[in-house]
Formats: sequence, C-alpha cells, structure tokens
Amino acid sequence: MKCFQYVLSFASIGLMAGNVLAQPPETPYKVLDTVQVMGNGGIDYVFADNDGRRVYVPRGGQTYVFDLDSHKLIGSITNISGHGVAIDKNSHHGISSSNPLGMFDTETMQKIKSIEVQGRPDGILFEPFTGKVLILSHVAPSITLVDPKDGSVTGTIDVGGAMEEAQSDDNGKLYVDVEDEKKIAVVDLKAMKLVTKYDLGDGAGDPSGLGFDAKNHLLFAMCRRPNVCVVMNADNGKVLKTLPIGNGTDGGGFNPNTMEAWSSQFDGTLTIIKEKSPTDFEVEQTVQTKAGCKTSSLDLKKNQIVTACTERTPQAAGAQNAPEQGRRRFRGGPGNLDVLWIGR
Repeated sequence: MKCFQYVLSFASIGLMAGNVLAQPPETPYKVLDTVQVMGNGGIDYVFADNDGRRVYVPRGGQTYVFDLDSHKLIGSITNISGHGVAIDKNSHHGISSSNPLGMFDTETMQKIKSIEVQGRPDGILFEPFTGKVLILSHVAPSITLVDPKDGSVTGTIDVGGAMEEAQSDDNGKLYVDVEDEKKIAVVDLKAMKLVTKYDLGDGAGDPSGLGFDAKNHLLFAMCRRPNVCVVMNADNGKVLKTLPIGNGTDGGGFNPNTMEAWSSQFDGTLTIIKEKSPTDFEVEQTVQTKAGCKTSSLDLKKNQIVTACTERTPQAAGAQNAPEQGRRRFRGGPGNLDVLWIGR
C-alpha cells in the first residue's frame, strides 16, 4: 500500500511539474480600443502625457486631446498644430513643433502665444535634466531649447544631419536619431555640444524611432530601408543585435516595466521586441494595427502603447474612385483620425 502511495505521490509531482511547464505564454498584445474622430489634414506624432493623463494628436490647424484613461475626446486646442507636442507638468504649458512654435495652457486648452525659431521643427520632447523642451530639426539648428515657463529660446546645439526621435538619460546626456546619416548622435546637454555619433552598421536603415533602456544602457534604433531594429550599447556604440521589424517605422520606444521595446509601422503593424537579458533580444510579437499608424507613445501606468493614423471615409475614397490611394499616406481632405490603444 505504501509503495502504491509513493507511486501516486511521484506521479502527482510529475503531473504538477508537467502542468508548470505547460503553462501558456504571457497574454499577447492586441488592439484594446479604437477611437475615431472626423477631421481634415494629416498627422505625425501622437503623445501620451503620463502625468496629465491625456493624449495629444496635432491635425490640420488644431490639436485633438483625448483622455488617456477613458479614451474619450476631451476637445481640441485651436491654432495649435504641427508635428507633435511636449508638455511641462510644472508650468502646465505645452509646446507644438511647428514653425513658428505654438505654446498653450494644458488646463484651459487655449493658445498662449507663437514662438519664432529657426530650422524646420519636427521631433519634440520635454527633457527633465535641463527642464527645457527640445525642438529637433531636419536642418540647422539641429536642437533648439525652449523654456516652457515663458517660451523663451535659451540656446541651440549643432549636431549635423536630420534629427528624428530622441531619448534622454535624465542626467545630461541625449541620444538622437540622425536619419540621413544612419547614426545615433550623443549630445552633452551640460556642455551644449555634440560628443560623438554611433554608426548603426551596414545592416541598418534610416533610424526614426528610438527606445532607451536606462538601467542597462541600451539603445533600440528603429530603422527603415532595410526595416530593422538595431540594439546598441549606449556607452560605446557597440551593435549587439539586429532584428527584423515591419515596413515604414516612424516611432518606437522602450517600456522598463515589461523590458520590451516596440516599433510602430506604416504598414499597419507594431513590432514587440523582448529584452530577455542585456545581451539577449528577440522579436516577441507582431501586432496588427491599422495602415498608417506609424508613430506611437507609451502609457507607463497601464503598459499600453498608443498609436494614431488617418484614413479616408468610404464615401471620400469612392468619390475619388481611387481605392489604392486610401492605403497610401493620406494627408488632406475629410477623413477619420483613428487613435488606437494596444496592450495585454
């Protein structure tokens, strides 16, 4: 009888171990919600303000504002548009990367003033170390620093090349995609000058999105033509891995809560890359989104990625009798603005 009990016990242990090994993988990412708003014009960046719990999407001559939690449209800020926006939580001021720049109050959702700058503003971010909003340009000056309290221009930095997305280490160092050089620029914000440029290697395309793992000092450069993510040591520029992504990336980032990088693509895909260790990386999932959803932002509280795109209404596409155009970069005329929330 005892032997039989032992056999059952060992069998039970084996069965339990088998069940542990057979546990399903982590729940995959999917589109959790989509909000549509009719409007006119094209879009570029979408920005999730984690402190203010809002989502900003400039389109046409205004910027749409959504609730980051309920996903509902709050309203729009008129006469504020451009490529993207950055928010300073202390002054409750926002700035748009247009020319001239637009400055607005996040509480009243009213424009404060226009700010004249040089160059061709494109990317934009609030940088914690300097307390300034950084305007990234495709032509000189490469980086313009703006004080979000009063909108004054406090300085410029010459990097050379076309600036795209940037990431700060919050300690005075900035990493910037140099799109037309296939490099990552390293900028010293204390000295206000370029330190060096890291070459992404022969297998890289034009960098557009950029993720940064501050803990392990890793950069994730999302490139197009060819479509790859280049993982790089942020301290010395050593390329650690090159992984395939979707077609037409224009945004990306890194989530320290999940140890995952991502890239959003124009072909309607979102590539999730898992950092298994500081030297081991793999493509974890390709999520179907919507064609044109090429830029993205992160809700750190809910570990959700927000992306946006525009699409013609069926009536507009039919009226022009050009269905193929609906799949291309839609920049004008009436159509839906689609804001997507992607998570587990």
